[in-house]
Amino acid sequence: MTDYDYDFIIIGSGFGGSVSALRLTEKGYNVGVIEMGRRWTPDNLPKTNWKLKDYFWNPAIGLRGFFRMRFFSHVMVVHGNAVGGGSITYANTLLVPPDHIWDEGTWAGLDDWKAVMPAHYATAKRMLGVTPNKILGPADHALQRAAIEQGCGETFYPTDVGVFFGEEGDKRGISYPDPYFGGAGPARNSCIGCGGCMVGCRYNAKNTLDKNYLYLAEKNGAKVYEETKVVDVRALNDQADGADGYEVYTVNSLTRTNTNQRRFTARNVIFAAASLGTQELLFSLKEESLPNISDQLGKRVRTNAESLIAVRFPGSKDNMSDGIAIGSGIYIDEHTHIEATRYPEGSDFFSTMTTAMTGGTPGWTRVVLWLWMMLKMLISGPAKFFQAFRPHDWARTTIIFLVMQTIEGHLNMRWRRPWYNPFIKVLQTEGDPIPTYIPQANDFAIKMAQSMGGIPLSVTTEILLNIPTTAHCMGGAGMGASSETGVIDSQNRVFGYQNLYVCDASMLGANLGVNPSLTITALAERAMSFIPPPRVPQHKRYLIMPLISSKAQ
Repeated sequence: MTDYDYDFIIIGSGFGGSVSALRLTEKGYNVGVIEMGRRWTPDNLPKTNWKLKDYFWNPAIGLRGFFRMRFFSHVMVVHGNAVGGGSITYANTLLVPPDHIWDEGTWAGLDDWKAVMPAHYATAKRMLGVTPNKILGPADHALQRAAIEQGCGETFYPTDVGVFFGEEGDKRGISYPDPYFGGAGPARNSCIGCGGCMVGCRYNAKNTLDKNYLYLAEKNGAKVYEETKVVDVRALNDQADGADGYEVYTVNSLTRTNTNQRRFTARNVIFAAASLGTQELLFSLKEESLPNISDQLGKRVRTNAESLIAVRFPGSKDNMSDGIAIGSGIYIDEHTHIEATRYPEGSDFFSTMTTAMTGGTPGWTRVVLWLWMMLKMLISGPAKFFQAFRPHDWARTTIIFLVMQTIEGHLNMRWRRPWYNPFIKVLQTEGDPIPTYIPQANDFAIKMAQSMGGIPLSVTTEILLNIPTTAHCMGGAGMGASSETGVIDSQNRVFGYQNLYVCDASMLGANLGVNPSLTITALAERAMSFIPPPRVPQHKRYLIMPLISSKAQ
C-alpha cells in the first residue's frame, strides 16, 4: 500500500466538493478538503453588505468576506467563496431545469440523462432540504400581480428552496432538533423571513452545505483546510498519467505572499473550486504540471443568458425585503424566466451599481440615451430623482429581478498575459458579445413600474461598459465523448489522466435557464456513484497495517 496523506483531496467545498466529501467518507475513504475561503458562523457574518471587509472577497486589498465580483471584457461574474462554497451567499433556490437541456451541448447523448437524473435530483433535494417557499413577501405578491396584468399570471410559482421553515403554526425563529438527518445533523431554527439569505443567514435557517453535506462529511472524518489555496498539482513519481497519485501544494489564501506553504499527497484529486476557480487552476497546471489536459479547457463557458434588473418604489410602505432571498418566479415566455429577489433591510450597497433603465442599441448611443434620460428625470422631478437613486432604503423599496434564459450561447476563456502586467497570466474572455439586456424582461419591468408607481432600473455596467452580469458562470471544463469535445468524460474523469476528476459548475454542458445549484449537486451525486468503495476502508487500515508490519518483521 502506498502511503498517501489522503485517498482523495478535494479542491473546493461548494456543492460539488461537499457532495464528494460526504459520499467518499461514507464509502470509507480518507478525505481532505482544501478551501480558499473562511468558515462563517452566525457570530461572524456581516449584518449588512455595507460591511465591505466581511462581505466582499479580495484578500489583496484586505477584503476577507465571501462574495466576489470579477470583471471580464464580456461579462461581470459574481460568486461565493467560503467553507461551504457559494451556499453561504446563494439565494437558496433549488430548481430542476427543463428536460430539453440534456439534448443540448457536449453532454448530449453521453447518458440517458432524462431517465438517470431524476433519482439523483431526488437525493439532492432530500439532502438539501428542498421545500416550496412558505413565506411570500410583498415583492412576491407584486411579481404575481404584474404577471397577471401582463398575461402570464398562470406561470407564477413559489420557488423550491433550501430553507427550514419549522412546523406549521409555530412561531418563526424557534429552535428544533435536527429535522433532516435523524439526529445526525445540527439543531436548526425556523426562518424569520428577513430576506438576509444572500448576506449570510445569521438565524440558522438556511440549508447551507456546512449544515448538511459538509457537516456530515466532517463528522465522518473529512478534514477541511480553510483559508488555503492550491497553487500546484503534480503527478507523483513522474507518471505522465498520474497513475501513482498526486502531490498538491498549497499556500495561505489570505496573504499576499506565498506563506505557510504545505505539500499533501493523494491517490485521487477532485477539482471543485467553482467554474472560474477550476478553470483558472487547470489552465495554470496545463502549462507545466499537467500538460495533457484537453485543449477544450475554457471553451463553451455559459452565463445562463442572465440579466439583472430591478424596480424601485420610493416611499413604499411595503417592505420589499420581507421574505426569503428569491421567493417566487414566473415565465414570461418559453425561454425567459424571472425571479423576485431581495436583500435584507439596510443592505443597500448595490444601490451604487444601479441606474435608470435604458433601451436602445448597445454601445455609445445607448450611453448618450442614458445620459439624456437621467437629465430628463432630474429636470422633471428633482425630488423623485434623488429618491430613486439614493442608497438609503434601497433594499426595503426595491425588487430585484434575476432574469435567465435557456437560449444557447457561450463565450470562451483564455489564459493570457494582461496588458497591465506582462509577468502574469489571467483568465480573459473571448468570443461574440453576450446580449447586454433581455428586451422582453425590460418591457416587463417597465410595464410593472408604470402600473405600480415604480422606477425601472438596470445595472450600471450593462449600460456604460456594455457587459451583462451573471451569478451563474458555468462550463469551461465540460463533459464530452473524448478530449476532442470535452475536458472530462461522462463520469467526471479528466481526459488524459487517471484519478483526476472535476465536480463543479465547470462540468455543465448547457444553459440551464434556472439556478444551477441543484443540478451541480445531482451531477456530483451521480459522479460519486461510479467510484467503488476502497478495498480496505479507512477505519480498518489502522488495524491491518500493524499486522502487515509485524509479519514483515
